[in-house]
Amino acid sequence: MELLDWIVLISTLTFIVLYGIRKNNSHKNIQEYLKGGNEARWWTVGLSVMATQASAITFLSTPGQAFHDGMGFVQFYFGLPFAMLVICLFFLPVYHRLNVYTAYEFLEERFNIKVRTLTAILFLVQRGLAAGITIYAPAIILSVVLGWDLKVMVFVVGALVITYTLIGGTKAVNVTQKQQMFVIFLGMFIAFGFILQRFPEGLSFSKALHIAGNAGKLNVLDFSIDLNSRYTFWSGLTGGLFLALSYFGTDQSQVQRYLSGKSLKESQMGLLMNGILKVPMQFFILLVGIMVFVFYQFEAAPIHFNPKAVAVVKNSDQALAFSRLESENLNTQNELKKALLASASKQEILNLSQQELDQREQARVLINQVAPEQETNDKDYVFISFILAYLPSGIIGLLIAVIFSAAMSSTASELNALAATTTVDLYQRNVGEKSAAHFVKASKGFTFAWGLVAILFASVGNLFENLIQLVNIIGSVFYGTILGIFLVAIFIKHIKGKAIFWAAILSEFLILLIFFQDAVSFLWLNLIGALLTVGFGLLFQTFSNEK
Repeated sequence: MELLDWIVLISTLTFIVLYGIRKNNSHKNIQEYLKGGNEARWWTVGLSVMATQASAITFLSTPGQAFHDGMGFVQFYFGLPFAMLVICLFFLPVYHRLNVYTAYEFLEERFNIKVRTLTAILFLVQRGLAAGITIYAPAIILSVVLGWDLKVMVFVVGALVITYTLIGGTKAVNVTQKQQMFVIFLGMFIAFGFILQRFPEGLSFSKALHIAGNAGKLNVLDFSIDLNSRYTFWSGLTGGLFLALSYFGTDQSQVQRYLSGKSLKESQMGLLMNGILKVPMQFFILLVGIMVFVFYQFEAAPIHFNPKAVAVVKNSDQALAFSRLESENLNTQNELKKALLASASKQEILNLSQQELDQREQARVLINQVAPEQETNDKDYVFISFILAYLPSGIIGLLIAVIFSAAMSSTASELNALAATTTVDLYQRNVGEKSAAHFVKASKGFTFAWGLVAILFASVGNLFENLIQLVNIIGSVFYGTILGIFLVAIFIKHIKGKAIFWAAILSEFLILLIFFQDAVSFLWLNLIGALLTVGFGLLFQTFSNEK
């Protein structure tokens, strides 16, 4: 990075942090601190909801996902618009009628304190882990690609987020997320434009799509019924629906965004805005990855995009074997390029594509043999490597700011929600009557504490699979059970607290068992967990004497 990039990066991040602190740094009570005084308009709610979900992992991993696997990942979001409608019609009116600070307060009124506490703890466990990942993801990738120290990166991102979240509360999170979403959208559109500009003369956007289609990268829909296939139309519509219902309807990091709305209508409009824009946004980010793929049909692509892993193997006794593999892969890329430009038969293109993928897999295996501690899944490095190698100075700084902004927006929402749940659902319930100022201080203390936990987890964490998948996997392990509790609470009135409490415990145990046995794709865990919780709840209530 050059001086101009550093100026753009530091200026952008400084403005966001100072703006968040300036907008709201005085709180009389936790209603102001945790709900922002209920002043957010629908566009603020909508952008805040989108920014919470659109973490740095989205902008680092999704283009790489498209580069390797094509557009199929967009199916993951097909259930989301329907989830927004259900939440607007059934969940939101309940939360607003009860004027709750957290989603889990409702469960005590509906069931009992044990169910509320269990659900809050399930949320704290999964969201506490996710907060660390949203810091760790950009930190480790930028540290590898830019040569920055990982622990310093983790501390910088964590400290920035803790500062304005702790001082500014929910309002600071909401208003900074508007700025962050502006930076994110601006950066992605500029990146897309520069990718097209770097295409060879005479290669139009339509021709680029034709090349991507010939390579099988534009296969959006998969109607196969395969429980082990991660992304199909059916898993996105069912598992994705249940994941979105749980995430947006019961996860406090999202619930807190729309509980800050000025009215029920403003909150509903904000959620509907997210439902309308989310799939197109995700489609566009995947399309950026597809254009990077097309670009590399005319430029030699690295056989492996993690530069640190490549450097390690090139300094080992397997350096010669790796260099030979690189040469073979370069030849295959050239043959594939000729086939794509000549509109060769689909079978020939598929054979060359598979050969190229096999060579990449051999490189991954070789790296794993030499240095098993290195990250061999390089999907998360594709986009950032392209940015640093081919985009001009200034734009690089802006896109690094996009990654930081996305990391900060998601982590800020998570810390805000973790503090709210800890304060309202656990601390306030057990300490009794205290002053309003006391609970504001307690909320700030929990924000700081959870921030430290996230930084600590990020400092010692290890990459696992593709990062955008990891966050969804962690959520899916817990979300089904949590959603099942809320579905019973809202729709099945005769099931009482004792039955749903034990149903949730048994359901979560079975979900963990299914997950560790790797019996089905993780998206199905959301549906299975919800159905198990509801089913066991009905069964246990039949034999319960609780009225």
